[in-house]
Amino acid sequence: MSRTVTVGLDDSPESRAAAEWAAREALLRGLPLKIVHVQEPMPRYVARTPLLDLDDYRLWAERSAREAADGIRLRHPGIEVTTEQLTGTAADVLCEAAGLAELLVLGSRGLGGLSGFMVGSVSLGVVARAERPVVLVRAGEQAADEHRMDPAGVPSAAAPFRPVVLGLDIDQPDDTLLEFAFDAAARRSAALRAVHAWPAPPASFHGFTADPALHDVLARGQASLLGKVLRPWREKFPDVEVIEAVRCGGAAQVLVDGSRDASLVVVGRRIRTGPFGARIGHVTHSALHHIAAPVAVVAHS
Repeated sequence: MSRTVTVGLDDSPESRAAAEWAAREALLRGLPLKIVHVQEPMPRYVARTPLLDLDDYRLWAERSAREAADGIRLRHPGIEVTTEQLTGTAADVLCEAAGLAELLVLGSRGLGGLSGFMVGSVSLGVVARAERPVVLVRAGEQAADEHRMDPAGVPSAAAPFRPVVLGLDIDQPDDTLLEFAFDAAARRSAALRAVHAWPAPPASFHGFTADPALHDVLARGQASLLGKVLRPWREKFPDVEVIEAVRCGGAAQVLVDGSRDASLVVVGRRIRTGPFGARIGHVTHSALHHIAAPVAVVAHS
């Protein structure tokens, strides 16, 4: 595996935001950045515009990738940037690129308001199949969005990072996921907020809804279990401040609510296939569609 941060680039605003995020991540990790542009055998631009020459399209794609790389070098001095033109179906090519990288970054379009976000079929297909971490970045994402306000209340990329948020299932914790989240927080000198949701028992369970004391007992038990899962990672990353957030409720909504001030959200995807192919879980799916911060999906066994 080549140690690079790789980003898929096209002409969309979301992919340009992804490229900027990938450049910042490459600097944090001390890794080179690879910009990949996928040339499909019959690009949708050509299919919709029969008079557009395919050779002209290829030249334009090469020039766009080159100009993007030159811009990143100017804005991020010292970073090593390479470009690669690949041909094939976008999802297949990007999955292969992910397998050769430490991290793959893709764009995700924002819809705004209460509608959440739109994750395109290519991005979802890559997330569902890639066995390396994939980060989805929204259109319009700015460096300052990942940082707290400065002392004057002004957005600034020079201020400390907002927390890294980890969605964690303590029944099946995975070291790959935990390592990624703690490492991301350490590189940002940010706090790590570990979010765990536990479902309420049925309403008939010993009068649960009318018994606050029972609720507190169950909540303390869940908090204790979360603490046990995190203890060895606290020891491995002693400089990372860890915030343990245990909430009763649906896992997807608890994670979305707990990620409103995040610089990065980390969720897992179990590597498994069924009769209908690879898939992502509903919590990860909800995170991709409703969390504004960049979302890292970490595949694990």
